[in-house]
Amino acid sequence: MARPSLAPASAEPVPRPALIERYLTHVRVERRLAARTLDIYAEHLDALAARVAEAGLALEQVQTVHVRRWMAQMHGAGREPRGIALVLSCWRSFYRWMGHERLVEVNPVQDVRAPKAGRPLPKALSVDDAVQLADLRDAEADPWAEARDRAIVELLYGCGLRVAELVDLDVRASREARGWIDLDARDAHVIGKGNKPRVVPVGAKAAEALAAWLAVRDAGGAAPVPAARPVEPADARALFVGRHGARFSAHAVWKMLKARSARAGLAATVHPHMLRHSFASHVLQSSSDLRAVQELLGHANITTTQVYTRLDFQHLAKAYDAAHPRARAMPERGAAAGPAPAPGGGDEPAD
Repeated sequence: MARPSLAPASAEPVPRPALIERYLTHVRVERRLAARTLDIYAEHLDALAARVAEAGLALEQVQTVHVRRWMAQMHGAGREPRGIALVLSCWRSFYRWMGHERLVEVNPVQDVRAPKAGRPLPKALSVDDAVQLADLRDAEADPWAEARDRAIVELLYGCGLRVAELVDLDVRASREARGWIDLDARDAHVIGKGNKPRVVPVGAKAAEALAAWLAVRDAGGAAPVPAARPVEPADARALFVGRHGARFSAHAVWKMLKARSARAGLAATVHPHMLRHSFASHVLQSSSDLRAVQELLGHANITTTQVYTRLDFQHLAKAYDAAHPRARAMPERGAAAGPAPAPGGGDEPAD
């Protein structure tokens, strides 16, 4: 979808004012901005000139009230908050330069802020995709690594652990441990954000995968490659280790999941937090117990957990749209008018 125009719809093209030409020369020569950045500045400032001309003003006469009105018009035309913030940043820099040149006394954009962007929904797998990933059996993979990787997937999806909590897990409890597995009680003891401990139940599938991994790990299985240096005591206690006996890292988990999701034939590239989001979403869909999900995830504030209720509603809304006879003529949800987000805009919640 085309991006909404920055200039007012009724505006005739206007010659670029000399002040804007001077500013563009300044940022090109003095600040050495890249050609692409200069093009963006020129686009935003040409749009400003068109709005100023339409209002019958000079650039030096613009007031904060004018900037707020133009921002509201851009927002009403469908421009994303992130895009508006970039426009305002350009205008703000232009008027800051005008202030240095003693052309204006006050920067009219200084205290104007773009509308607040909505918090993006976390990305979660469907139940079928999550099960497809967890059920993957790679006959050609090394059995030692396959057992470890299966156990990692089952713990991330079955317990909703953060990747840092997962790699901190030890085989057993100790005074030094930052987390451990109690297979007899089927519990995972973890230390979450803010050093807050919590206990998460380990499901049957995860317990089965962990037992298979521990049998291979403890017995040697396909023997690990001899380490180039002695294994640190903290690594020797680690539940998940690499070929050299060192504790498996968060980066290694990311790489493993990326490769494993591709082998499972999933369209999405899976990362550890996507499995945590999937865990929360699927538990909430089945139980509707928000407080329980909060406790399982280790969220200090339930408002952090409430984002998953939006995912749950999205799931129900899609089911309604697909099944209810009075919904089938409606446009698909999420396909409503409005521009696509700017590339790279918005990160998913990180908790």
